[in-house]
Amino acid sequence: MKLTRKRIAVVVAAAAVVTAGTVGAARALSSDDETHEQPIPASELDQAEQAALAETGGGTVTATEVDDEESKYEVEVTLDDGSQVDVQLDENFQVVGTEGDDDSGSDD
Repeated sequence: MKLTRKRIAVVVAAAAVVTAGTVGAARALSSDDETHEQPIPASELDQAEQAALAETGGGTVTATEVDDEESKYEVEVTLDDGSQVDVQLDENFQVVGTEGDDDSGSDD
């Protein structure tokens, strides 16, 4: 089989299309919500933690997120019994919802 410039160009173009499709698919798969989570800035963290711990009655803050899909701030608290509670806070650090391990996605 003789490789002409036309055949080489077709092979290179096909390889470029396959590569672009693979890169696009990889980006789509890796762009889930968790890759975009941003922790609460240090200047706001103390207020968010205090509000969340007051809501749960104690525990340990194990994760935070700003601009969550459900609220301005989300604070994950692990309670002494090992269960976890996500506390949703508005921009004024007021509780707007909570979700525990056994909740089915509804706010309390």
